[in-house]
Amino acid sequence: MDAPAKPGHDMFNVPNRKPTMSRYNFLEAETKWQAAWNARNCFASSADTTLPKYYVLEMFPYPSGRIHMGHVRNYTMGDVVARYKRAKGFNVLHPMGWDAFGLPAENAARDMKVHPAAWTYDNIANMRAELKRMGLALDWSKELATCHPGYYQYQQAIFLDFFKAGLAYRKEAFVNWDPVDHTVLANEQVIDGKGWRSGAPVEKRKLSQWFLKITEYADDLLSALSSLERWPEKVRLMQENWIGKSTGAYVRFRIKGSDQRIEVFTTRPDTLFGASFIAVSPDHAIAEEAAQHDPKVAAFIAECRAAGTSEAAVETQEKKGHRLPLEVEHPLMPGRTLPVYIANFVLIEYGTGAIFGCPAHDQRDLDFARKYGLGVIPVVLPPDADPKTFAVGDTAYTDDGVIYNSGFLDGLDSEGAKKKAGAKLKEQGDGESTTIFRLRDWLVSRQRYWGCPIPIIHCDACGPVPVPKEDLPVLLPDDVSFEKPGNPLDHHPSWKHVDCPKCGKKARRETDTFDTFVDSSWYFARFCAPRHDQPVDQTLVDYWLPVDQYIGGVEHAILHLLYSRFFTRALKKTGHVKLDEPFAGLFTQGMVCHETYRDPKTGEWLNPAEVEKQGEKAVRVGSGAPVEIGRSEKMSKSKKNVVAPDVIIGAYGADTARWFVLSDSPPERDMEWTASGVDGAWRFTQRIWRLTDQWLEALPGIAGATPAVAEGPALDLRRASHKAIAAVSDDIEKFRFNRGVAKIYEFVNFLADLGTEKLADAPGLFARKEALDTLAQLIGPMMPHLAEEIWQRLGHQTLLAETAWPQADPQLIIDDQATVAIQVNGKLRATIQLPRDCDRAVAEARALAEDAVIRAMDGKSPKKVVVVPNRIVNVVV
Repeated sequence: MDAPAKPGHDMFNVPNRKPTMSRYNFLEAETKWQAAWNARNCFASSADTTLPKYYVLEMFPYPSGRIHMGHVRNYTMGDVVARYKRAKGFNVLHPMGWDAFGLPAENAARDMKVHPAAWTYDNIANMRAELKRMGLALDWSKELATCHPGYYQYQQAIFLDFFKAGLAYRKEAFVNWDPVDHTVLANEQVIDGKGWRSGAPVEKRKLSQWFLKITEYADDLLSALSSLERWPEKVRLMQENWIGKSTGAYVRFRIKGSDQRIEVFTTRPDTLFGASFIAVSPDHAIAEEAAQHDPKVAAFIAECRAAGTSEAAVETQEKKGHRLPLEVEHPLMPGRTLPVYIANFVLIEYGTGAIFGCPAHDQRDLDFARKYGLGVIPVVLPPDADPKTFAVGDTAYTDDGVIYNSGFLDGLDSEGAKKKAGAKLKEQGDGESTTIFRLRDWLVSRQRYWGCPIPIIHCDACGPVPVPKEDLPVLLPDDVSFEKPGNPLDHHPSWKHVDCPKCGKKARRETDTFDTFVDSSWYFARFCAPRHDQPVDQTLVDYWLPVDQYIGGVEHAILHLLYSRFFTRALKKTGHVKLDEPFAGLFTQGMVCHETYRDPKTGEWLNPAEVEKQGEKAVRVGSGAPVEIGRSEKMSKSKKNVVAPDVIIGAYGADTARWFVLSDSPPERDMEWTASGVDGAWRFTQRIWRLTDQWLEALPGIAGATPAVAEGPALDLRRASHKAIAAVSDDIEKFRFNRGVAKIYEFVNFLADLGTEKLADAPGLFARKEALDTLAQLIGPMMPHLAEEIWQRLGHQTLLAETAWPQADPQLIIDDQATVAIQVNGKLRATIQLPRDCDRAVAEARALAEDAVIRAMDGKSPKKVVVVPNRIVNVVV
């Protein structure tokens, strides 16, 4: 392989030029260049840690068996960045792996009578082949799968380190139970009260589960969001809201006739004098105790749990309560008592699972109070309101004001009253000011087979005992049955029975496996050295992390990204890494959408391949029966509005698919997949091919130094080439891929319009060769196969994939002409081209000579001519 050509050294020599062809053969070219890249190992990252590095990573896929258009868009974006950064001289890490554990494999095992491992690895093989057809610049030597023991062995080791450091623990707690998938769900996996995968209404159960102590980092996870300058603002806001920092106070209400207290967290201690009731969650200990003695209480709690106890569910359902035979004493109003209710809108996960109701200043409390005939006492007076007449009707007053009807707090604003109430509560021993977080510790236990085994052994004598690290990995048994509902590891006759490594007595393995979000919370660190004999290679992790550019869907803003941020901090605490934040830059791409089609008679969703568009209407292929056209939605199996990438790549080539997903719309927005759009991308690949064909045909093989002087068309062409380099480079740097595509369209249009006739001298030939080289290089990250083919036909003996990115000459991207508006009495009459920064007299003379200006002056002499250099000439008559 020869070195990249240098300016002034045969840059426009075209040896051994092949005969021209009228049509680009993508099948032949894509196969050829993928083989060439593989043979040269072009995309392997270097082990030299002295080089400047760039780590680009797309969120790795679940191996469902087929890639979809969302994958094509996601990985094409990352590939453009990887190829561009490599050409810019960076040591690039661009790996690929598989998020390979999870329930779909178990469902497949149950439905198709195949082992989850076989199903998963077959799917990986299929998807790997499909991704390779896309021509992605991936370092396949770094490939990993989370279901492989070579990966999850080290995940188990990390968990043991977390356990030792106090970041992992087991406790009995109310959990979200998916009755269809027979597993626990984290709060974040409950969507609108339903399981995120099954869609089944979630139930509450009390189980012993494993947790990771994410709350230890709640404040840090929140405050560090401001440092993530290259993250989308919407993602940072979503995480901020999920972490949910609240300042307020704990208030302890003594149960009348008892030493027992009900502790409440409130963000509004300034409204304590407006309290009219106490409400506890159906899952609160007070409620559970009452249910043991009162069937009506037990029935009400069951009703609440059946209706859903997620945040989304309680917000939409009717507010209901059950009065308990209890009263509590008001800590700031001696002699006053409040009734106690179990309420369906109080969540055990937030605060203490108990609230005090101030109906005048909280709409939810007001609705509840009106329903059960409870008092409504206003204690915050709106500005300009009369304290003698102000009353709350059906709408609570929730804005700021002056505190009144509140004893020692009267006359204070809300903030002052909060502080004074907190101090009083602390003085009395009835509470104190505090800060809490909505975030709860991460529940990581799952009652599944196809997941990473939790490396703990339960001993009646010793309690939970870590599996010794030398005994890792704890492997999943191969001989499992999925006939019974629930966790197959519980049903296995022998796997769970072991001796305690501490005392030697009979013991039992933990049969829960890890939530798959654990698998994806550290894979980016393992990619740095996926065959290392420790969880991470410290030297390489220090070099590669953080990920410079992470790319994926905004749907992972809370779950995956927040967990990964916590995990990195936990890895730092346990000595595996030295940083806090795993992803320096984050880009969230939009979804790929397509029209939906239905049979109007049956309501059946139809695949686009079954539909023929006829103008604004559509019919079924074959029968000609009318089809109902629905709105464009995210491609999904349920709506069948899916276009298989392998069909598109087989018909048009990978470059066409890549070009279309980059060109259709800004990458952060949803894009519409259309047949006409794909056809347009295909036509453009052929247009580039024909253009280079024509220019090569007219370009003889010449050699010589770079011409010192270039004027006229040659200079115009050189300017266009260097402006295109500067613009496309800037657009790639800023993730404006569709704008970069538009710039390439403009450049191709310029070349086509210019032609070759005026470029026959040495400067012209040089400019033509430089333009073709530039075109190949600029489309290289986007259409790499076509670019390589053109690069070779231009006579280069190197691979374009190994060639440096072109540099824009600053002198050539500055226009020496300025477009100047000519006005007469402030009205635009003409625009002219003037030499940039030309003499004012020249600008004035040219302006006054314009026919349109002469007509507008109507024979009058100018009173004044105002010249704004390079912008405007205003003639005043």
